[in-house]
Amino acid sequence: MTNEELELSILRSLGRVTTQKTLADELGYSVGKINYVLKALGAKGLLKVENFYNNQNKKQYRYLLTPKGLEEKISLTQKFIKRKKEEYEMLQRELAAMKLKGVSK
Repeated sequence: MTNEELELSILRSLGRVTTQKTLADELGYSVGKINYVLKALGAKGLLKVENFYNNQNKKQYRYLLTPKGLEEKISLTQKFIKRKKEEYEMLQRELAAMKLKGVSK
């Protein structure tokens, strides 16, 4: 996964994932890497960090997309879809070429 894809995955997960640990487990990265990317996203103005206390009275953070963050999420999603579509079309051409050469499954 590229850094851009990781940023997109994190931006897409905000709102339904409540902790860095959960996010790290879900995406298959270390908590340290997730923390690093979240800080970078915050520095870019893509998310806002709020403190709150959970039901065990422990301090936690809530990550909220800013309007700029929402725009970036949309842009990254569009780039991701375009890239995957191009990869799919390339594979379709390769498959067609293989069929012409007589290569089967």
